[in-house]
Amino acid sequence: MSFSPDHLLNSLRNLSTPSGYLVGFSGGMDSHVLLHALAQLGDRLSAPLRAIHIDHGLQASSSDWHRHCEAVCRDLDIPLVSFSLELKPIKGESLENVARQARYGVLAEQIHRDEMLLTAHHQDDQAETLLLQLLRGAGLSGLAAMPMLSPFDKGMHARPLLDVSRDELLQYATRNHLQWIEDGSNQDTEFDRNYLRHKVIPLLKSRWPATTRTLSRSARHCAEADQLIAGLLSEQLNQIRGQQDGSLSISALNALPTDQQGALLRLWIGQAGFTLPSAAVLKRIISEVLGARPDRNPLVTWSGAEVRRYRDALYLMSPLPAFDSVPSLVWRGESELMLPAGLGRLQFHTGEEGGTGLAASGVCRITFRRGGEICRPLGRGQSKRLKQLLQGAGVFPWMRDRIPLLEIDGEIAEVIGVCRCEPVLRDSLLRRLNITWDCPQPWMGATTVNKPV
Repeated sequence: MSFSPDHLLNSLRNLSTPSGYLVGFSGGMDSHVLLHALAQLGDRLSAPLRAIHIDHGLQASSSDWHRHCEAVCRDLDIPLVSFSLELKPIKGESLENVARQARYGVLAEQIHRDEMLLTAHHQDDQAETLLLQLLRGAGLSGLAAMPMLSPFDKGMHARPLLDVSRDELLQYATRNHLQWIEDGSNQDTEFDRNYLRHKVIPLLKSRWPATTRTLSRSARHCAEADQLIAGLLSEQLNQIRGQQDGSLSISALNALPTDQQGALLRLWIGQAGFTLPSAAVLKRIISEVLGARPDRNPLVTWSGAEVRRYRDALYLMSPLPAFDSVPSLVWRGESELMLPAGLGRLQFHTGEEGGTGLAASGVCRITFRRGGEICRPLGRGQSKRLKQLLQGAGVFPWMRDRIPLLEIDGEIAEVIGVCRCEPVLRDSLLRRLNITWDCPQPWMGATTVNKPV
């Protein structure tokens, strides 16, 4: 088989139609072939085409790569956006994985709604991925390797070259006189993938010439089986999943055999778009979180995700950023305030046009719990410790120091999202004021109870 723009077009037509195509362009041979073939299709493409180049800052010549990518896109008349990263090693993670996460983080930020990210992963990449997963002891989901199409943030991620070999891409590049960047690190066999590529797979091919094609086919079979199992498990997962916040019922999970617990947890995590945990991390979730006493709030973290327990519910989320509860924000009557540490924003309304329009008679601040606070909730006729108030409202333990408080002259006038307090009665503006908190993460337990299996 010979790769051509028409072959690529047929692959794209088998996928859903996007609002646009965003090509990940490194400047290497694989992505250059993909970009060039797309450019040859011209008006036959069903959506607009643009490219993105991400400089990881790991090579001294990366600025030359950037200029090369600009020149290629200019010659092909394809719009290009570029980004430079400053990567810092993370203890316990390979630099390769850190770079991958950072790269996909930028891509997630830049992709448009319903746009399709196209990457140049090919048949040989798929075979290498399958072997790596086998050597890591991966389960069926890992052996499924890379899917042809998957959801990606606001859009989709497609790999339309998975049925094309590296040799076929090289033939296309040579035939069309393409010039590309050779990344010297791709020859470094200290990296596992490079060791497989340069040492192991050539040896396998010397005995079994169709190695990459058959390994890629095995990955496809694993993906089909994994999808079938996921479909069968989805109904059971929905029975134990909270409809409001997506949490899982711990008592329902604990009623199941351990292997079934693991399968449901992997499906739950994968459907939420997080990196699947290793077998060791999954074992920790089952033993340390599911097995904890109901009054405990254990935490297990892994790459880009964390699992926490509150009462009978299991919660999955991105890791919380560091938070300092000491600083405060002065509120002078603005209609909106942005909160620190990714806590979203507060919006202030009085029912009058143009925001609040006025400031309160006293000094108003947005503060956070530091410990020992007492307030007098409206209608209760007695003082309450803020800690007890938050517990009674079902605020998650890990969010209690992050709940914004409205203070006037040093007294708590409102525990935002929970209750108003007596000091609001002393100010005409605060009596009319309505505050809404647009928080990007869940902070209070759902009112509905998860259904048992």
